[in-house]
Amino acid sequence: MNVKTLCLSILYEGEATGYDIRQLCVEGECAYFIEASFGSIYPALAKLEDEGLVTSRTEQQSGKPAKKVYSITEAGRAAFADELAGPLGEDVFRSPFLLFARFAHILPRDLVEARANEFLEKNIASHRKLEEAFAERSSNAADTWVINYGRAVMEVAERHMRSHMHELITLARAEPKKDAAE
Repeated sequence: MNVKTLCLSILYEGEATGYDIRQLCVEGECAYFIEASFGSIYPALAKLEDEGLVTSRTEQQSGKPAKKVYSITEAGRAAFADELAGPLGEDVFRSPFLLFARFAHILPRDLVEARANEFLEKNIASHRKLEEAFAERSSNAADTWVINYGRAVMEVAERHMRSHMHELITLARAEPKKDAAE
């Protein structure tokens, strides 16, 4: 899956600006699918428009610059369905925290403990967002299935952190003892 396909998926549900698409990719429902920056969204939208898969119109705004609103075409809907019907790529999981954990043994114990607690709190907050999304979108069976999958992943991650965080903290190096002469 690429950014063009992600843009088509969002436009399949309704009109959006590039900014709207970015928001959905950062903190909205699409944040769990693939990473998309402004630097990749706008070129993807331009290419989709060149290919006749989306159209755009400019809307004037009071006291602000005009905004470009994109809509999917019938050809875009068909291309999106064709893309989904093709082979899926591998799921990608990236975690700065796992890199941190991999090298916990070279870091001070208090830092590892603080980062582990921060990670757990972020996980709990993300889980809470999924719970809110479930409450808002539970009328759509496909959304419910995807959200429940995410909830299950978050629950396992939270349970693992709560059960094994002490092991990670133990891996960290103890603070060097201060010399009595200092």
